[in-house]
Amino acid sequence: MSDMKVRTRFAPSPTGYLHIGGARTAIYDWLLAKKHGGRFLLRIEDTDRNRFVPGSLEDIQESLRWLGLEWDEGPAVGGPAGPYFQSERLEIYHRYAQQLIDEGKAYYCYCTPERLQEVRKAQEQAKQQVGYDRHCRDGAPEAQEGMKRVIRFKTPLTGKTIVKDMLRGELEFENNLLEDLVLIKSDGFPTYHFANVVDDHLMKVTHVLRGEEWLPSTPTHVLLYQAFGWEPPQFVHLSLFLSPDGKGKLSKRHGATSVREYRELGYLPEALFNFLLLLGWNPGNDQEVISKEEAIQMFSLDRVNASPVRFATDKLNWYNGVYIRSLEPKDLAERCLPFLQKAGLLPDPCPAERFAYLVKLMPLVQERLKLLTDVVAWTDFFLQEDIPAPAREMLIPKKLDAETALRVLKELLATLEGADFTVAGLEAALHPVPEKLGLKMGDVFMPLRVAVSGKTATPGMYEMLEALGKERVVQRIKAAISVLESC
Repeated sequence: MSDMKVRTRFAPSPTGYLHIGGARTAIYDWLLAKKHGGRFLLRIEDTDRNRFVPGSLEDIQESLRWLGLEWDEGPAVGGPAGPYFQSERLEIYHRYAQQLIDEGKAYYCYCTPERLQEVRKAQEQAKQQVGYDRHCRDGAPEAQEGMKRVIRFKTPLTGKTIVKDMLRGELEFENNLLEDLVLIKSDGFPTYHFANVVDDHLMKVTHVLRGEEWLPSTPTHVLLYQAFGWEPPQFVHLSLFLSPDGKGKLSKRHGATSVREYRELGYLPEALFNFLLLLGWNPGNDQEVISKEEAIQMFSLDRVNASPVRFATDKLNWYNGVYIRSLEPKDLAERCLPFLQKAGLLPDPCPAERFAYLVKLMPLVQERLKLLTDVVAWTDFFLQEDIPAPAREMLIPKKLDAETALRVLKELLATLEGADFTVAGLEAALHPVPEKLGLKMGDVFMPLRVAVSGKTATPGMYEMLEALGKERVVQRIKAAISVLESC
């Protein structure tokens, strides 16, 4: 493999948000190009106008950038092989389709959708192979001026076609079982099968990585390369993602399937990149946490696995926790900020002093975050000036009664009103309280925890109190006392 000639492409259709399976393909494309000093292209295959989803084009580009997969050629970047939108390359496809017609390797087909449906129905009833019956292959007597028509490829009727796949070896396909696929549709737009072959050749793509669902179409692609006298690229058909239970293909019923959804759920791009990297590729050792820089150095196609891989969400969560814990407080705060703004806990834009306070909170909650969205539940009571008074039942630990809980809170109030609100000062002030009241530490700290936070699980007590500050702590304990006194 010549290091200077490797050119890979990621060629999504704007028919929905970027799927995680597509993201893995893009990661492998990007890594292969970077490993060999090559070029990574982004090409938008937007010829299926009926399935176009508004906003999907923007999402694809935004999601790739979020994952750190900047392209060397493509939309917003340009390059010598453009345009990189297939809808802007129609003249090119028509020129090459006409070449095939002139050489007797393609033909016009005038069959109506109704006729094709009848043929299919008859084939199904006769239990025959379903597909186009080549009615127009040697001329269409019903053809008239102005009739809608498509251009079909004249697939050889005999012999075999060999597909060389870098993961699966040489695969043989009987030509007589292949269809005369449509190259140009009646609306003038090319099919995927034709446009991707023409574009990959003209864009000098050396390696085509795509999902294994495209494998049955590949022999026709190889035949098209042969019809033009072009050298095919190296094909790599990647394995499918299985559901978390391993019992079927991953689908929406198993949860999120797009990069956008994982981003909105609070996953870090580093975690998703690392997780997808190892879904079908291994570094040859037991290393699990791999940075982009390390992945570039380590990546090779001979370590890509052709077998289906289970999409283990618990492993993705583990990765996310690892990367969250590796962040500096300021970096973590910046990543958490959009989720807190969405929850209405911080304004947008966020004032400098409030952001500085958020940075201060990060070490208190960092070890507890599995997802960035978890930050809302762990910090809301810090970021709100007032919180609703807790319910009476929450303020009374299981082993205490209301009277004892009230006595505990009053003692805590008196202690904290005179305390030095540093971690060391708070620990010195609160440590003697349980013994003084003849209670266990948990029976004293639980009413305090609930009173100041409204929760039974919080960051460490002394750090939490210091971060809240004396004024808010005293105010909230008084509100809790009022709850117990009113009953």
